[in-house]
Amino acid sequence: MRWQDMRRSGNVEDRRGLPVSGRTMVAGGGGIGVILIVLLVALLGGDPQQVIQNLPTGGASPQAQQLPPGQKPQFSAEEQELADMVSAVLGSTEDVWTKLFAAAGRRYEPPKLVLFSGRVESACGFASAASGPFYCPEDRKVYIDLAFYRELRQRFRAPGDFAQAYVIAHEVGHHVQNLLGTSDQVHAARQRVSETEYNQLSVRLELQADYFAGVWAHHAQKYKDVLEAGDMEEALNAATAIGDDSIQKQSQGYVVPDSFTHGSGAQRVKWFRRGFETGDPNQGDTFSARDL
Repeated sequence: MRWQDMRRSGNVEDRRGLPVSGRTMVAGGGGIGVILIVLLVALLGGDPQQVIQNLPTGGASPQAQQLPPGQKPQFSAEEQELADMVSAVLGSTEDVWTKLFAAAGRRYEPPKLVLFSGRVESACGFASAASGPFYCPEDRKVYIDLAFYRELRQRFRAPGDFAQAYVIAHEVGHHVQNLLGTSDQVHAARQRVSETEYNQLSVRLELQADYFAGVWAHHAQKYKDVLEAGDMEEALNAATAIGDDSIQKQSQGYVVPDSFTHGSGAQRVKWFRRGFETGDPNQGDTFSARDL
């Protein structure tokens, strides 16, 4: 992906290495292996605290350690490049969605993106790297620990900068849903429907965010010609790798569709591809679609 020529966003908040007070999801002694396990449990609708309670105690993992007061964090060249890429992708999403909202007679209010290391405090509560990238509607911020990209590459075998961009675009898709009021409607249904029915609504919400990610990619290519050979394959590979079916097979060896909360790999690919092909936000009504 030719992201180097993209405009950098001014809405990146870098909290890497900054102290965090309060409780976090991941206890000490886990490291990346435990982070992946807790991430899988959370994605499958389980209780991460039950996993945490059975972890051995010990010192904090390197990612969870905080710097002494006054000491500035030091980042590798790879980390600096990743942060720069994230800022460029966020800037591109701002440009695309500002134009699309304006075309619909609306004003786009871009989200902030918070870079953190190990653990972070959001308006939705405390979270650790185990949460993976997430969007908090309460403060309208996207949160990401850049170590997730190592997990995406190594554990999920989904390398590439466009795969990384897809992750950001998906979370921004949740911000678009928040601005449109879709997220509130889905979350309000939690008290009225069964767990299985709510999981189905959650899947449709996630697939629409994938669709919006595809819409962004369509217009980023249209405006800036950002795609290179193999980029779409990177994004589709990532969408497949983080589908609920792929994660369940990896974690428990079998698939339980009723427990899906994000959609299968095939569904995620389908809706991302559809968004990319149409470039039209109005054709992404996953809630009315009979065939996901």
